[in-house]
Formats: sequence, C-alpha cells, structure tokens
Amino acid sequence: MNAAPTSPTPELTAFLHAIPKMELHCHLLGTVRKNTFIDLVQRARAPLSLDEIEAFYTRGEKPVGVLRVLRALDQWLLQSPADLERITYEYLQDAAAHNVRYAEFFWNPTGTVQCSGMSYGQAQQAILAGAAAAQKDCGIRGRLLPSIDREAPAEAAVQMVEWMLANRHDEVPGIGIDYRENERPPELFVEAYALARKNGLKTTAHASEFGLPWNNLQTAIEVLKVDRVDHGYTVIDNPELARRCADLGIVFTVVPTNSYYLRTLAPERWALDHPIRQMPAMGLRVHPNTDDPTLHHVDPTGAWSKMVCDFGFSIADLKSFMLNGIDAAWIDGSEKRSLRQQWTAEFDTLRAKAGI
Repeated sequence: MNAAPTSPTPELTAFLHAIPKMELHCHLLGTVRKNTFIDLVQRARAPLSLDEIEAFYTRGEKPVGVLRVLRALDQWLLQSPADLERITYEYLQDAAAHNVRYAEFFWNPTGTVQCSGMSYGQAQQAILAGAAAAQKDCGIRGRLLPSIDREAPAEAAVQMVEWMLANRHDEVPGIGIDYRENERPPELFVEAYALARKNGLKTTAHASEFGLPWNNLQTAIEVLKVDRVDHGYTVIDNPELARRCADLGIVFTVVPTNSYYLRTLAPERWALDHPIRQMPAMGLRVHPNTDDPTLHHVDPTGAWSKMVCDFGFSIADLKSFMLNGIDAAWIDGSEKRSLRQQWTAEFDTLRAKAGI
C-alpha cells in the first residue's frame, strides 16, 4: 500500500530536481509565463484587464479549468510567428532548468491558424525555431505534437493532419487530441487518426479525463489505435480494461495537478482517492507530467514530488516511471536503449549520493 501524504524534505526536492526527466504531456499555451502573457496583451491591445489576467494565473483550492486561458491566447494574443517562437523557447528554457532533457509538447493548430492569420507552415516553423534555439542554449530537445481541437468539427481534425503532411518534419512525430471531451468522444475523429497512422505518424489521445467513463479510453485504444494515452484515469473503474492496458504495455501520461480531481474530491481525501495512486497497483504504466505548468503552478520537480509526497510512491517507483517515459517517447529503439542505460546509471548515482 502506498504511504500516506507527507511534505517534501530538502534532500528529496534536490534529488527530484536533479534526476533526468522527460515531458510527454504539456500544452504549449499552458506554459506561457505571466509576464509574457502581459506583454502579449499590451502589444495586442487585447480586451483583458490586469484583474482578468491575475484570475487566469490564480490557482485556488478548487481550481477552475484552464481552457479559457488557452482560448484567450489564440483569440487575442498570438499574432505573429515571433510570439510562438518566444513562448516555445521560454517553455523549454523553464523545463530545462528542472533537468528535463526531452519534451514532446502539444499545440492546437486549428485555433491558431483561424485566429492569427498565420499559416500552419509559418506557425510550425516558428515553434521549431524556438525549440532549436532552446536545444542550442539549454541542451533540451523539444518536439512538437500538433493536437486536434475536439471542440472543432471532425473535418478540421483531418485538415490539421493534412497540414502536417504538407509540412512534414522529423521534429513533428505525431498527433494528439485535447480540449473538452464531454460530448466529443474519440470515435468522431477516426478519419484523422487513420490518416495520421497511414502516413507513419504516432498517435496519442486525451481520454477518460474530467471523470468521463472508461469507454472513451477503450475507443482510443481499439478504434483510434493510439500508441499511448494522456490521462485515462477512469480506467480504474474497469479492471478488465486495465488488465488489457497493462498487457499491452500502454503508458499513461498522468498529471498530478489535474484540475478535475482537485475540484471534485474533498481536500482531505484528494491524495488518497486520486486515480493516479491506484493505477500502478493495477499493473498500469504511468509517467508524471506538468500539463499546463504556469497555470497549474507546478514545475517538473514539483510534479515528480507529488508522486512521492501526495500519492505515496517510492523512489524505486519513480525509477520505473522514468523508464516508462523513455519507452513511451517517440524516438527510435537505439536511442531508447541508450537513454535507459544512461539515465538508470545517473538516477542510481544521484540516489546513492542523496542517501534516500
């Protein structure tokens, strides 16, 4: 049984900061620094007051969702390729400060293209330029995952994949899907996923988030045929499906700071009843991520800390989560083997030095 919630010690925090990390579940527009957001508002003369901006970046005990902030960025603030290049660089710079060495991050092209006047190709080029600069300056490799806006028509999802194919790039290895899952189940997007798979793109999907039933996860696996899953928490309600996911070795990119469970579970029960606490015991492979770090008030060190201090996982568990991330990353087999060897040795050395 996992340990009861505790507070992090300085030694644990230093260790968690130092271990090598991946980010596989992070939304570019959820990484925007507050001062950058204010700069963009002022330059765009957007109809957002400082009080509204402050509300966007306030994280209460029962936090509201962050989707409204992401919509505001697309609607009013992202006006040029330079904006996308800046926020990409800053995200990866911030992640690298927590020893994130590799990141696959989401961006929703549909909204950006519709609202900004930029073409898909211009936007992708800008994001990749920011990533290249961050790799040069900070040593982090960032790769782009265009993500379907499931609130848009299914035809827009197909169009997004077509844009990707017309602007094919090695640093854009696959697709995701996000935004509100309610009433927009995975089966609506079969055509887009089939087109992506046919052309060699990897796939993932936000599924069974927001307390929505495990059926969406099952559809994502069986119909969309995803390579990994984002969230997927209600899998715990179907032990048979959980066993199948375990047998398949599917990795779930989980988010310790997910807003839904902070809102819906009693504060004194949140850490004890959260699905993340139960998933590994069911044989499921998980990997912790920040999701929307500046809006969730979390950094990669903090996300990993929550796995220990809130959900009661051991240091040995963290090592397995780290290896899960390597296995789930969209890199080739030789690179995975190399990273598993290098990061395992580094993790073990850091653990011995910390004495934990």
